[in-house]
Amino acid sequence: MKVSIIVPCFNEKKSICEILSKIKQCGIAKKEVIIVDDFSSDGTREILKVKYKKDKTFKIIFHDFNKGKGAALRSGIKVATGDIIIFQDADLEYDPQEYKKLIAPIQSGVADVVFGSRFSGGESHRVVYFWHFLGNKFLTLLSNIFTNINLTDMETCYKIFKSSILKQIKIEECRFGIEPEITAKVAKLKCSIYEVGISYYGRTYEEGKKIGWRDGVRAIYVILKYNLFR
Repeated sequence: MKVSIIVPCFNEKKSICEILSKIKQCGIAKKEVIIVDDFSSDGTREILKVKYKKDKTFKIIFHDFNKGKGAALRSGIKVATGDIIIFQDADLEYDPQEYKKLIAPIQSGVADVVFGSRFSGGESHRVVYFWHFLGNKFLTLLSNIFTNINLTDMETCYKIFKSSILKQIKIEECRFGIEPEITAKVAKLKCSIYEVGISYYGRTYEEGKKIGWRDGVRAIYVILKYNLFR
């Protein structure tokens, strides 16, 4: 099975080279890496143009203005040719060495979609913000109430799909609302969803973390919108 890894990035100059190196060394031979630069202004675009443009492992898409994570993922999905699609943030919070265990339920034929859970299993987990943890638990619970699936980490970056499943979904959200939107739409497809425990190396805001309380408020709206009115 060929794996497409989609990497949305915005102002990740400090981490982009390291995360791409980790992805390249993830142990999956048959893969393509689709990088979507969402109009970075910190030098990320220049690094991608100079260092990775000629590397055939990578497909690079440059947005002509900042559109948001959801829009970046849409751009990546359009050109993905793999049988399996993985979402990968560019900020080093998630480890590409865990791809093999994440795609295993799909490869074995039991899963259509896999969520990598930061709160399931015994993997290492950086202790960061209590209120983020509490907010995540609340949003996951609210999502579960409406989807009737028992996820432990709806907001996780690591969402892995059979390409045939993901390409049935029309993604409408442009920012971080993509997480509850996709969860709602996957649940409505009645496909087989698995969770796999993952490690997590969370960032602080000083280190570049971007999601904020406004995104949490938006997530509540998105949960209601795509579960009740779509």
